Amino acid sequence: LYRVSSGLPRCGGGGGPLVRVVEGTPYRKEIVVLDSKTRKLTLAGILVAAAVLGGVFSFPVLGSRCAPMQHLVNILAAVFLGPLWGVGAAFAASLLRNIAGVGTLMAFPGSMIGALLCGLIYHYTRRIGLTCIAEAFGTGILGALAAYPVAAFLMGLNPASYTVYIVPFLISTGAGSILAYLLLRFLLPKIRREKL
Repeated sequence: LYRVSSGLPRCGGGGGPLVRVVEGTPYRKEIVVLDSKTRKLTLAGILVAAAVLGGVFSFPVLGSRCAPMQHLVNILAAVFLGPLWGVGAAFAASLLRNIAGVGTLMAFPGSMIGALLCGLIYHYTRRIGLTCIAEAFGTGILGALAAYPVAAFLMGLNPASYTVYIVPFLISTGAGSILAYLLLRFLLPKIRREKL
């Protein structure tokens, strides 16, 4: 996507994307530049699709399905979209994973709490390491504790205790957080250099 000066007209009289025509070349070239909300919506859709498709590579542990890709997506959404968009993407991915049969109802508290916490931490600190730790804590501890009533009352399971989901959630979020950390350590500096 290209950054365009504010003096260019918008298509359709208001909310459409900007169009820049590059003249002086053998052919006329039009470049469509999406506005901020459209870019965020597009990226959120891509991240949701990645989380749903990554749910295929999940594995069952104690009645929950561990999906490391969801936690990778939570951290990417926190960094590139912010906390509210991250929670929305986590909700949409959890809903679609349940509809597709590759997730359980425990995906909702697990992914959404982790997405909110890591989104807030990245928003205020801009530190990748703390963001990954926040995702692991939000999903692995808080999300696992919130999954107990979901399992007991909505899914009809009989968990042994309220802490039974902490270990499987920590395994899942730990793998996703490590992947996200490694990816962002190499990807984020490159993106920042290209924007300059």
